[in-house]
Amino acid sequence: MVEAGSEKQPVQVAAGEQGELFPDDSLPDELVGYRGPAACQIAGITYRQLDYWARTKLVAPSIRTAHGSGSQRLYSFKDILVLKVVKRLLDTGVSLQNIRVAVDHLRVRGVRDLARVTLFSDGTTVYECTSPEEIVDLLQGGQGVFGIAVSGAMQEISGTIHEFQAERADGGIVETHQPDELTQRRNARKTG
Repeated sequence: MVEAGSEKQPVQVAAGEQGELFPDDSLPDELVGYRGPAACQIAGITYRQLDYWARTKLVAPSIRTAHGSGSQRLYSFKDILVLKVVKRLLDTGVSLQNIRVAVDHLRVRGVRDLARVTLFSDGTTVYECTSPEEIVDLLQGGQGVFGIAVSGAMQEISGTIHEFQAERADGGIVETHQPDELTQRRNARKTG
């Protein structure tokens, strides 16, 4: 068990382990991002929260920050994932101070590493567990805890992010993916 914020080397992930999230064995393009309103909808937060977290550097956009009026922030897949985790921690009553410690710890990890992390909290401290043994050790402490499986948040985001307009920081064209059959049926049901 590692307390969030402590020193630890990134977890090595076996090749192909994230095949379910990224079927073509690729990671999201680091130059492709989503504007603030889309990031809010995907992560389930308000624009006011997004703006405050960006200004206080809790979760700042890693692709492009806003520079004056009219410029747009661009949030990466990983940024949106961290936004969703922050929202879940806030919803369960963890203090913003403790969330900052957890976010600082998550920030150094790659997307593949994050898929193996489960965050637990007793309401005061946030713990990172990367193996079933660490989870059992934490739960045997006898105190009430809750957990957030980061891979679950990744799957939620992966399922909805393609519904939003993405753009490239370098001005290039974003390749649109052909929606799968399930997405097409959901969209048809929405439009009636």
